[in-house]
Amino acid sequence: MPLLQRRGAPVDWLIVGLGNPGAAYDGTPHNIGFEVAERLRSRWELGKPRSRYRGLITDGRAGIGGPRVALLMPQTYMNEAGKSVGPARGELRVEPDHIIVVHDEIDLPFAEIRTRLGGGLAGHNGLKSIRAALGTADFQRVRVGVGRPPTTDPELVAAFVLGRFREPRDQVQALIDAAADATEQLLASEA
Repeated sequence: MPLLQRRGAPVDWLIVGLGNPGAAYDGTPHNIGFEVAERLRSRWELGKPRSRYRGLITDGRAGIGGPRVALLMPQTYMNEAGKSVGPARGELRVEPDHIIVVHDEIDLPFAEIRTRLGGGLAGHNGLKSIRAALGTADFQRVRVGVGRPPTTDPELVAAFVLGRFREPRDQVQALIDAAADATEQLLASEA
């Protein structure tokens, strides 16, 4: 029986892919977290996501013999992701350091990926919302470099992350694979 069908069943990890709901945001840098989550769901052969915690969630094992995971894609807008992550974390009884948030990072060049526990939020409103909901910034992050436009104008930066990728789709797919690999390595390093 899937873990989430048993109310309050714990998992080892909660993995959160950040993005915005709706077809208008598909294929945008801001939705890279959703795409990585979908790649992991496929790799791990997890079931179809169900609506819960103001998001889409599925659970199971991260590969054969892997840790028990819940994979969450908040269906709030990015700036309110904490309204999904907070309740999921509470019911699933996951400590903040066992939450992995996969998100776009404009301060990294396209295709660069970094992982870390805690740290600054670099103005990322999705991360700010999650910090507020968890009461701490000490959660794991997979920071997926999407590059930065040659400006700091907030409207132009927003248009950049909410517009389509400028890179060829095969490069974007390679980035998604690399971010999924980084997430799996993070799980393995904590085993």
